[in-house]
Amino acid sequence: MRGVLAAVIAVIAALAAVTPVSAAADHTVTLVNRSGRTIWVGSTVNADGSRALTGLPVLRNGQSATVTIPESGSPNHWRGTFFARQDCTGTPGSTFHCQVGDCGPLADRCTTGERPVGLAEFNFDRGDWLAPWYDVSYVNAFSLPITIEARDGVTPPGSAECTAVGCPEDLLPHCPPENLTRWADGRPMLCTNPDRDARTAYSDALSSRCPKAYAWSRHDTEPGNQVVRQCRQCTGFTVTFHPVA
Repeated sequence: MRGVLAAVIAVIAALAAVTPVSAAADHTVTLVNRSGRTIWVGSTVNADGSRALTGLPVLRNGQSATVTIPESGSPNHWRGTFFARQDCTGTPGSTFHCQVGDCGPLADRCTTGERPVGLAEFNFDRGDWLAPWYDVSYVNAFSLPITIEARDGVTPPGSAECTAVGCPEDLLPHCPPENLTRWADGRPMLCTNPDRDARTAYSDALSSRCPKAYAWSRHDTEPGNQVVRQCRQCTGFTVTFHPVA
């Protein structure tokens, strides 16, 4: 009996040596534009080796596009953001510029950090069994409403795991007047945080209307906050940009 068991173990070991272990599939993020205007998708990454994305889409109202996250290659993580650039004009590579969310002179990628704008933030990390982590951040500014929804994630009973964050509500009408920038025609364009590292009238106004989005940098330390979530079993996420008046 022991000889048979040893033989079986040897066969299993031999198969394991020649049969590659299937790697987990990279997650995807589907970007949906319901803003009522054309947006140029922007993305920035953390300074931790995360690979910058190229080929970012331009989305007319009602369009969507899916981006595969490059998390399986070195360094086996991707930490970064997605955001909506608005009112972009000029020639890519030279005079290209966006009124909101500008991040360099190229239409399909960012070459600089973004100007203040609302962000969909992600942490995909193969070394973190709780990842991916995700949140909507208005820490720097509010421009368009953003929501993030996990795809195929299973929420354990009594848990907030894999639940949606952000909100579809237009927060510009609630922006303190001193923090509001307007388009040339007078319509509200951007609400900018005067101090990202402290509670302000800006953060109070936004968090009271949208408690599932960051309104200042330490929002996640407040008791009972709902701003960041993780989803261990999801296949990806849907980021939706919603309209403002």
